[in-house]
Amino acid sequence: MIDLEAIRHNVRRLAAVASPAQVMAVVKADAYGHGAVPVARAALSAGANWLGTAHITEALALRAAGIEAPLLAWLHTPESNFAAAVAAGIDIGCSGWELERIVAAAREQERPARVHLKVDTGLGRNGATLDAWDGLVGEAMEYQDQGLLRVVGVFSHLAVADEPERPETDEQLDAFREALAIAQDAGVDPEVRHLANTPATLSRPDTHFDLVRVGLGLYGLSPFEGQSSAELGLQPAMTVRTVVSHCKDVPAGQGVSYGLNYRTGNTSTLGLIPLGYADGVPRIATGGPVRVAGVNYPVVGRIAMDQMVIDLGRLNVSAGGPSVLGAEAILFGNGDDGGPTAEDWARAAGTNNYEIVTRISPRVPRRYINEVPASDGSRP
Repeated sequence: MIDLEAIRHNVRRLAAVASPAQVMAVVKADAYGHGAVPVARAALSAGANWLGTAHITEALALRAAGIEAPLLAWLHTPESNFAAAVAAGIDIGCSGWELERIVAAAREQERPARVHLKVDTGLGRNGATLDAWDGLVGEAMEYQDQGLLRVVGVFSHLAVADEPERPETDEQLDAFREALAIAQDAGVDPEVRHLANTPATLSRPDTHFDLVRVGLGLYGLSPFEGQSSAELGLQPAMTVRTVVSHCKDVPAGQGVSYGLNYRTGNTSTLGLIPLGYADGVPRIATGGPVRVAGVNYPVVGRIAMDQMVIDLGRLNVSAGGPSVLGAEAILFGNGDDGGPTAEDWARAAGTNNYEIVTRISPRVPRRYINEVPASDGSRP
């Protein structure tokens, strides 16, 4: 279940923190598993000004759905369809090598490309190095003078903003300001300068500039160790639930699942949960909590492709005790009333909450609640 009112709430919360900077709602990876089109529409209706994706194909799918808001795609390969991006009015992130391909696409489409130049301020992934930055800016401005592109934005990405005590964010901010000064001296007059991700949006107002890019916070999840979503004023939007598909009594010493790594200590009742790693539940996350009838039970034994098991204790179903067959089983949600959260599953899997929500597979149906008519400029 995806609560679109939670998405709208989170946008309003992050927009208030970021103001006067604008908000880009990052909906890459199918909106972190939440569904790119409905999330994009909800975010725009709540005040997001831009959308962000990793790949051009993701951006094209949003355009195909009728969404006409400003839209940036920033991760490319030589096979990326730059011509389609230019034709669809999609802004293109450029770290250097893409520039000639973008210009070729603009010539083919007879339409200037909208480009955001990216500088690597310390993350070591995309972006031109500071040594190469002056050359990239100069070349881009030559093409702008020829009417082949418009440098719409200048941006970078932070490495450790989720650890506010670390000094590298200050170092990256200084490097970004240096890059902006070089771009300004070359004649760049961007519409937007953007650096902040969700943690920087929440903790570093000096990184906001004209636009903040919010991903994790959009979905109501905390980027900070030791700070909950509620403490940040955010509402988790995704709840993963199913029903108990089998319930049976077993003797003491009963092995559970592949490898028989778990055996019951006493006569017990096992509940079968029909979700597994094919549904995106991490195989390694034995011990992850499942809430049934108001109680959180840890998964026991190895998580399989389609199912996992919880030990319910001694219910004595065979003797007329209560059966939970068909009862709702919640893997994670907003944490109300002590229910499990994505963070609980992240701890069980040794990963982060980003991965937990993003990996929930398409086999798990998405049901949307609190939908409202889109007011984002979409075509009817």
